Amino acid sequence: MERGVMAALAACAVGTKTIELGIGVWNPYLRHPAQIAMEIGALDELSGGRAALGIGSGLAAPIRKLGIDNSRPLGALRDTFAIVRGLLRGESFTHKGPVFSVEDVKLSYRPLRADVPLLMAARGKQALALCGHIADGLMISNMCPPGFAQHAGQAAGASRVVQYVPCAVGPDRVQAVATIKPVLAGMLKTFWGLAQKVPAARTSLIAYSGIPEADFAAAEPDERFVEAFAVAGDAEDIRRRLAAYGVAGVTDLVLTFAGPDPLADMAYLLRASRA
Repeated sequence: MERGVMAALAACAVGTKTIELGIGVWNPYLRHPAQIAMEIGALDELSGGRAALGIGSGLAAPIRKLGIDNSRPLGALRDTFAIVRGLLRGESFTHKGPVFSVEDVKLSYRPLRADVPLLMAARGKQALALCGHIADGLMISNMCPPGFAQHAGQAAGASRVVQYVPCAVGPDRVQAVATIKPVLAGMLKTFWGLAQKVPAARTSLIAYSGIPEADFAAAEPDERFVEAFAVAGDAEDIRRRLAAYGVAGVTDLVLTFAGPDPLADMAYLLRASRA
């Protein structure tokens, strides 16, 4: 259970002027779609129309620990997108769905925008197809190589593809790679466990990374894992990895900086990408 995002985003909304403020992702099994509409509408208002939202219904095992029946993830997403979009129009709205319903519900304030970008987190074939029908873009999680991003973006027909990637950069390539490896090791443990239960997670790890399945059980990720699943290294590495995601059709990279000085790393990455 991580920190809630709204406090930080409210601070960002009042402390910035132009940058988009994105949430990735909210799960309707943890927030009813009506509450999602209430909160994203309020953030969009506070930020002057700069909010964007990712919605997903994954993390099945952790949510079941809360005693929540999340056995209809795609139905939940269909209902959620319909309800959130309906309420953001600022009118009384009714929706009767197989998972979530609202009857004659209306936000008490007039949302700033009815068309707040709503993206969908997806990985499997059915989810990607649904994303293409109901969402404004696709969100791809960590531990998915650029090749999978290209496949997923094409399968969803997405014009906007947001990809999460861990990052460690700096002029000392050896240090940057050493910094990212334990981060990847932790992620690999989680995602490899997921891959044992979810075929799409297994495919995204193995089929598009070029790494043999047997090597995923290794205790320590090597350079192949760094290359497949991270943006890490010096300026040359940065330019090569950013280009790979660009060729794959990724429009937005969400980088999680693993080093001790994220601001310095952000500045280095920016200089390297512009060189």
